Amino acid sequence: MDKGIEHLISARKLLKASVEKSKALGLSLEKAGPRLNEINQRLPSLEVAIRPIRAERDALSAVGGHINRAVVPAAAVLKVFDAIHGLEKSLSDPQYDLPGYLGVLKRLEEALRFLGENCGMAIQWLADIVEYLEDHKVADEWFISGLKKALNGLRELEAGEEKGRLDGGLLEVALNRLENEFRRLLIENSVPLPMSSPTLPGEQAVIAPSPLPVAVIQKLQAILGRLIANERLENCISIYIEVRSSNVRASLQALNLDYLEISVSEFNDVASIEVYITQWGKHLEFAVKHLFEAEYKLCNDVFERMGLDVWKSCFAKIAAQAGILAFLQFGKTVTESKKDPIKLLKLLDIFASLSKLRLDFNRLFGGAPCAEIQNLTRDLIKRVIEGACEIFWELLVQVELQRHTPPPPDCSIPRVVTFITDFCNKLLGDDYKPILTQVLVIERSWKHEKFQERILITELLNLVKAIELNLEAWSKGYEDAVSSYVFLMNNHWHLYKYLKGTKLGVLLGDSWLRDHEQYKEYSSSMFLRESWGKLPSLLSREGLILFSGGRATARNLVKQRLKSFNEAFDAMYKKQSNWVIADRDLREKTVQVIIQTIVPVYRSYMQNYGPLVEQDQSASKYAKYTAQSLEKMFSSLFHPKPVKHSSFKVRHPSGKFNNGVVVDQYQTSPTVN
Repeated sequence: MDKGIEHLISARKLLKASVEKSKALGLSLEKAGPRLNEINQRLPSLEVAIRPIRAERDALSAVGGHINRAVVPAAAVLKVFDAIHGLEKSLSDPQYDLPGYLGVLKRLEEALRFLGENCGMAIQWLADIVEYLEDHKVADEWFISGLKKALNGLRELEAGEEKGRLDGGLLEVALNRLENEFRRLLIENSVPLPMSSPTLPGEQAVIAPSPLPVAVIQKLQAILGRLIANERLENCISIYIEVRSSNVRASLQALNLDYLEISVSEFNDVASIEVYITQWGKHLEFAVKHLFEAEYKLCNDVFERMGLDVWKSCFAKIAAQAGILAFLQFGKTVTESKKDPIKLLKLLDIFASLSKLRLDFNRLFGGAPCAEIQNLTRDLIKRVIEGACEIFWELLVQVELQRHTPPPPDCSIPRVVTFITDFCNKLLGDDYKPILTQVLVIERSWKHEKFQERILITELLNLVKAIELNLEAWSKGYEDAVSSYVFLMNNHWHLYKYLKGTKLGVLLGDSWLRDHEQYKEYSSSMFLRESWGKLPSLLSREGLILFSGGRATARNLVKQRLKSFNEAFDAMYKKQSNWVIADRDLREKTVQVIIQTIVPVYRSYMQNYGPLVEQDQSASKYAKYTAQSLEKMFSSLFHPKPVKHSSFKVRHPSGKFNNGVVVDQYQTSPTVN
C-alpha cells in the first residue's frame, strides 16, 4: 500500500510538472507570435538580398564590371547635385545684392549645364546595369522598377524638360525672382513726369532730364543678360512695356485728355470743339517731344544690346498703349465732322501741328514696328488735306448760293459778309497762308498739277467780288429805297473800314477801298434825303404871319402841320426802330446828322408857334414831343439787338443743305465798338 501511495505521489508531481511546462510553453508561444510576423515581413527583403547568391555564377561575376564602369560618372552626378543644393543657400535677395545674386545664378546655370552635359555617360552605364540586372534576373522587379524611374528622371533633366528640374525647379524659382526684381526696379523708378498744361503763350511745363538713373539702367541691363541667357527676353519686354506705358499714361492724365474719346455724334460742328482742337495740337507736341522722345531714348539704352528690331518694337508697343493712337483718332474724328468753313481753319491747325512734328514722327515712329502708327498718320494727313481743299474750293459756290436768299429785314450786315471778309483775312495771315499754300501744293501734286500762289490770291479776291454782287442783289430785294440805302450804307462802310489796313485790303487796293467809302457816303446822304430829310418841310412857316383877326387861322395851320409832322415821324421812327447800324461810329454819326436835321428846326418851330396850340385843350395831341424827347428818341435808334450767332456753313447747289446749316441772313453782325 505504501508503494501504491508513493506511485500516486510521483504521478501527481509528474503531472504537476507537465502542467507547469505547458503553461510556460504557452507563454513562450504567445510571445513568439509577433516575432514570427516580423520575420515573415522581412522575408521578401531577405530574399532580395540573397537573390544574387542564387543567380548564376557567370551573371554574378559580370555584374561587377558593369557596376564599376558606372560608379565614376554616377558619383560625379551626385557630387554636382550636392553642389547645386549648396548654391541654393547662397542665393541672396537680388534687391540688396544684385551682383552677388547674378554671380550665384551664373554658377547655378553652369552646374546645371555641367550636370546636363555629363550625366549622359552615367545614364548610359546605368541603363546597361538595369538592362543586365533585368535580363539575368539578378534583382527583383521592384528594385528594377525603382532604377528605371530614377533613370527616367536623369534623362528628362538631360533633355531640359521642366518636370525633370532638380530640387523642384531651383533655377526656375531663381529666374522668377530676378524677373520680379526687374519689375521692381522699373516700377520704383518710373515716376510720372511733373506736367501741366501751359497757361501762358510760350510757357512750358517742367520736364525731368532723364526718365531713369544711369545706375538703374545698368542694373536692368545686367538682369537682362541673365534672363536672356535663359530664354526669358519676351518676359522682360512684356514687363517693360506694361510698366513704362502705364507710366506714360499716368503722365498724360494731368492734361485731361478725355476729349480724345469724343465721337462725331457727340458734337454739332467743329466750332463746338474748337477749344479741344487747340489743346490737341499742344498736347500732341508735348507728348511727342517730351514723353515719347524720352521713352524712345530709354528703350535704346535698355535694349540696345538686343538689336534695333527689339528696342524699336518695344517702343512701338509703348507708344501705342500709352495713347498716340488716341491722338490720331481724335484728328480723324474732326475730319469726319460736318463741313463748315470754320472746319477749314481747324483742319489747317491740325495739319500745322502734324507738319511741325513731321521730323519727330519720322524719327520716332519710322520702321516696321511702328507700321500701324505710320498708316494712321498718313491716313489722317490725307483726310486733312482732302477735307481742307474741298471746303476751300467750295467757298465761292457757297457765297454765290447766298445771293438768292432775302436780305436782312433790319438792313444790317449779313453774317456771310462779315464772315467771309474775316475769313479771307485769316487765310491771308501769317498763321494760315503758309499752311494753306502747302496744303494746296500737296493736293495739286496728287493730281500731277502745278500750284501757283496767284491761284490762292485769285480765289480769295473772287470771294470778295461775289460778296459785292450779293450786296447789289440783296439791295434790290427791299420794297422801299430807304431800306436799301441803309443796307448799302452799312455794308459799304464795313468793307471800307474793316478791310482798310488788312492784308485783304492791301490786295484789293486803295482805289477799291475809296470806292466803297464813296458808296457809303452816297447811300448815307440818300437815306437822309429820302427819309428824315423830308420832315422839316412839314413844319412850314408859310401863312403863319400873325395879323389882326388871323390868330385862329394861324392856330389851325400849326395844328395841321404838327399833326402831319407827328404822323410822319411816328411812322418813320416805328419802322427804323427795327433797323440796325452795327458800327458804333457810323451809328452815332448817322444819328447826329438826323438830330441836326430835325431837332433845331423843330425847336425853333415850337418856340415860335408852340404857344398857339399849348393853350388849347388838345395841346398834347399836337405838341406831342419836345426837342429833348426827339433827341433822346433818335439816340435810341439803330442799336443792335442781342442775337444768337451762327457760322456760315455750306450747302449743295441743289439748295439742299448737307453737313451744315443754312446761313441766317436775318441775323445781324455783332456790334463793333
